[in-house]
Amino acid sequence: MAALIAASAYTAAAQDVAKGEISFHKCLPCHSIGDDAQNKIGPELNGIDGRHSGSVPDFSYSDANKNSGIVWNEAEFKEYIKTRGPRCPATKMIFAGIKNEQEIADLWAYVSQFNADGSIKKK
Repeated sequence: MAALIAASAYTAAAQDVAKGEISFHKCLPCHSIGDDAQNKIGPELNGIDGRHSGSVPDFSYSDANKNSGIVWNEAEFKEYIKTRGPRCPATKMIFAGIKNEQEIADLWAYVSQFNADGSIKKK
């Protein structure tokens, strides 16, 4: 019984790339990702895992974003996506945020799978 409870708890907390792709539709008006990604109102998000904030070529970032010192990783992304994060409050990004922890985890699973060139990382 304990094993069943532990397995179901793990499943509930696991990141789901497919659900993250659905959640990414909230981001699509401003961001793109994948092999044909281009900057829109917001920068393209390829290679976000490990990328310095404010560093996508040919995108006009706010000074707050360029000077935030953020290096994107799972923890930074999860904090930022909730409310744009306290470390970078004066960005151009207008987004209410995502509050649901599971949705945030799924969204990270989706966006972090892309390399800088838009290809999907090999597992």
